[in-house]
Amino acid sequence: MASVSNQPKKVIRTERGLVIAGTRITVYQFMDYIYGGYARSLIRQHFPQITDEQFEAAMSYIETNRAEVETEYQMVVKNDEEIRQYWEKQNRECFAQIAKLPPPPGQETAWAKLQAAKARLESKS
Repeated sequence: MASVSNQPKKVIRTERGLVIAGTRITVYQFMDYIYGGYARSLIRQHFPQITDEQFEAAMSYIETNRAEVETEYQMVVKNDEEIRQYWEKQNRECFAQIAKLPPPPGQETAWAKLQAAKARLESKS
């Protein structure tokens, strides 16, 4: 006879995707660090707001369900990129108009220094 665990789940599915129960931290945030090549101990340091038990549960869930998590993670990354491109396009004209504005009154000297520094950085690229 199989035993039934009365333990609450540590990773749950919400409208945001897979999250650590009781938090707003998604499993996909862990995947960002995993794909970045971070050591497990460094990943842990980036999430001081969760307990060691929650961290281990999330990492265990990722390891156990790697294919599912990777597939969802790729969809999340693709969706985030589409959203970023959409808003970049929407705001391009607005940013161009802001860039054309004159410096605030009384801050012309600081503005000139900022523009010179910006030009130096752009010339190095």
